[in-house]
Amino acid sequence: MATVLLTAGPTALVGGGWVALDIRGSAARLARRAEADAELRRHSQGDLGPATRTITAGLYRYMATFMALGGVVLTLVGLLELL
Repeated sequence: MATVLLTAGPTALVGGGWVALDIRGSAARLARRAEADAELRRHSQGDLGPATRTITAGLYRYMATFMALGGVVLTLVGLLELL
């Protein structure tokens, strides 16, 4: 179990931290991609109007912060299980 926790924890920590700290514009890139996907989805359904913005880069950063904190918790629990 410790192996799983020590694999998932740092992965969540690095991935969440990357977006939470907006390294290389990752949060803004995710927001632009979500907006483009929403526009493509609306066009495929026959709606040619502009897509509504559903999620912002700030919300991505906020959610990624919780993901990174969860990664810290998983890592610490994995380390405690090794003891």
